[in-house]
This record gives sequence, structure tokens and C-alpha cells, in this order.
Amino acid sequence: MTSAKIDGASIATQANVYFDGKCVSHSVTLADGTKKSVGVILPSQLTFNTGAPEIMECVAGSCEYKLAGESQWRTSGPGEKFSIGANTSFDIRVAQAYHYICHFG
Repeated sequence: MTSAKIDGASIATQANVYFDGKCVSHSVTLADGTKKSVGVILPSQLTFNTGAPEIMECVAGSCEYKLAGESQWRTSGPGEKFSIGANTSFDIRVAQAYHYICHFG
């Protein structure tokens, strides 16, 4: 099930803008200190590096992704999630706007 809203959160009003505006997100911190980001990736192919483990949850649109060291692209659509380990990277390609929630930790 796709997350429709995030209750009890502090949201940074300053956007995080990456890759010349192809990825824009806002940082979210829950009351218990849990961190997330909510954003959109516009049509592009990008490589992201991770510090902490991440779970990417698709809210709308879809993407193809490839984890570091893998050769096969996989698809993620609305309501689906994929996990990325800490201190690694992943490639993502988007044909139409991909709306996501990134769950850290």
C-alpha cells in the first residue's frame, strides 16, 4: 500500500535540488527522529550514492533501477518499494515523473 500522508512530521521548507533540478525533495523528520525525504525525479537517468540504507517507495509514476554490481534493470511502480544498502549506489531511469518517499536507516 502506498503511503498517502505522513503524520506527526517536521518538514524542511527548503527543497533539496539535485542533478540540475531533475530530482527535487524535501526532508522529513518524524517525532521519533526517523528521517525520510519526499520528492520527485523528472525524466532522466541518474546515479545516487547512499550513506545509510534506503528504501525507495513509489507514490506515483514508475522507474527502472539497477543496484550497484548488478546488470539487470528492475521496475518499481505505485505501491512498490526497493531497498538499497548503506555506502553503495544505484542507477535510476525515469521516463515520466516518479514521485517517491525515501525511508532512511
